[in-house]
Amino acid sequence: MLSSLIWLPIFGAIIVCFLPSFKNTLIYRNIALIIAIATLIINIIIGSNFDISLFDTQFTESFSWLNWLGLGYDLGVDGLSLPLISLNSLLTLIAIYISPKDIQRPRFYYGMILLLTGGVAGAFLAENLLLFFLFYEVEIVPLYFLIAVWGGAKRGYAAMKFLLYTALSGFLVLISFLGLVWFSGEPTFAFEPLKSHALPVGTQVLLLIPLLIGLFIKIPIFPFHTWLPDAHVEASTPVSVLLAGVLLKLGTYGLLRFGVGFFLEGWLVVAPYLAFLAGISALYGAMCAIAQKDMKKVVAYSSIAHMAYVLLAASATTRLSLQASILQMVSHGLISAMLFILVGIVYKKTGSRDVNYLRGLLNPEKGLPVTGSLMILAVMASCGIPGMVGFISEFLVFRGSFPIFPIPTLLCLIGTGLTAVYFLLMVNRVFFGRLTPELSNLPRVLWSERIPALILAVLIILFGLQPHFISRWSETQASLIFYGGEENVSFVLGSLNTFSHHL
Repeated sequence: MLSSLIWLPIFGAIIVCFLPSFKNTLIYRNIALIIAIATLIINIIIGSNFDISLFDTQFTESFSWLNWLGLGYDLGVDGLSLPLISLNSLLTLIAIYISPKDIQRPRFYYGMILLLTGGVAGAFLAENLLLFFLFYEVEIVPLYFLIAVWGGAKRGYAAMKFLLYTALSGFLVLISFLGLVWFSGEPTFAFEPLKSHALPVGTQVLLLIPLLIGLFIKIPIFPFHTWLPDAHVEASTPVSVLLAGVLLKLGTYGLLRFGVGFFLEGWLVVAPYLAFLAGISALYGAMCAIAQKDMKKVVAYSSIAHMAYVLLAASATTRLSLQASILQMVSHGLISAMLFILVGIVYKKTGSRDVNYLRGLLNPEKGLPVTGSLMILAVMASCGIPGMVGFISEFLVFRGSFPIFPIPTLLCLIGTGLTAVYFLLMVNRVFFGRLTPELSNLPRVLWSERIPALILAVLIILFGLQPHFISRWSETQASLIFYGGEENVSFVLGSLNTFSHHL
C-alpha cells in the first residue's frame, strides 16, 4: 500500500506527460486531480489503520534490489512519517486545484507536480539510507523546472540557485551516509542494522557535521538560507505552497530521523550549539521579515524563523520536544500554505504584492473582504493565538525546550513576538485604511478560489482545539527515537555547561 503513495503519482506523471495533445487543456488538470485525490484517500486509509501503540514501523514493504550495493527497496511508516506524508498528499491536491486553468504547457506542469509529490513521499517512507537519498534527489528536478519554466521575471536565477544549493545539500547528506556505513562495517544501507551498531561519540560528531550542513540548507537555517526567498518570490503560488508546506520538511525530518535517530550520543554533544543556532536563525528570519516590502518575502522569511523552532525542539532531546517538533512541522505546513494562497489571490486581483502600494483591501464593497478576513486568521495562527494549531505547536516546543536550553528558547520566544510585528505591519498596510482609487475596481474573488484557504483554516482551528489528532501518532515514536528522552536531560545539561564555560 505504501508503494502506491510513491508510484501512483510517478506513473501518473508519466501518463500525463505522454498524453496526446488536446484542445481542452483541463483534461490534464482533471487527471492530475484524480490521481491526487486517490493518493489522499490511500493516505486516509493508512492513517485509519495505523496502530499508535506499536513502536515498530508499519505497513512495511521490502524486497531485494541491488544487494551488492546495499540498496534495498525498504518502505515503512511510523509516527514521524505518517503526519508528513498526509500533509504532502493534502497540499499536492490543493496545489493542483489552485493552479491556473490556462497554465502554459499543462502536460509538463502537472507531470512535474505529480513527480514531485511521489519523490517526497518516497523520502518520507524510505527505510534504507541510499533509497532515501535517491528520492531526496529526485524531488530537485521537478521543482527546478516548476520554478524555471513557470516562475517570475528572475526565474532562471532563482531556479539555478535552488538547484546548486539543494545539490550541495544532497552531496553532504550522502557523504554522511557513506561514512556511517563505512565506520559501522555493515554491508547494507538499511536502517535497522545501522541503528544497532554503536559508533564512538567522536565518530558520530564527525559524521554529523556534513549531515547537519546538508539538512540546514534544505530547512533552511541561517546562514544557509539565501536560496529560499528568491525561490519563493519567483515561484508561482502552487509551487510556493509545496515548497514551504512540504519540501522544507525533508530537512527537519532528516534531523529527527538521522541526526537524532542514528547519532544520538553525538547529537547530544552538539545539541547546545544547535539550540543557539536555532535562536539566532529565528531572530534573523523575523528581523528580515520586518524589513520586507514584498508580501511573499515576508512569508518566506517567516518560514525561516518558524522552521528554526523545529531545530530547537530537536536539540532539546525530550519526548515532549519530539512530539512538539512534529506538530510544529504540520502546523507550519498548513499555515504557510494558507498564507501563500492568500498572497497569491491578492497578487492575482491587484497585480501587486508591494505593501507600500496596497491599501484598504478589507473594504467590504470594493475590496477583498473575505480574503482579508482569512489573511487575518492565518496571521493570527502564525502569531500563536490560542485556539489555533500555531499556538499549541509553539507552546509545546518552548515547554519541552526551556528546561534544557532556557536562553535559546527565550531567543525563539522573542522571535515569536516579532512574528506579530511583521505580520501586523503587513496586514495593517495592505488591508486597512482607505482603498486607493487604483484599487477600486478589483475583480471579484470566486468562492472556488477561496475553498483551499477555507479548508486549511478549518484544519488550523481543528488541530488547534484538538492537537491530539496529530500528537497521538508520535507518542510512541518519541520514546523510540529518544530512548526515553527525559533520561538524557542530565547529559544535555552537562553539554550545555561545557558550552557555556567555553563561551
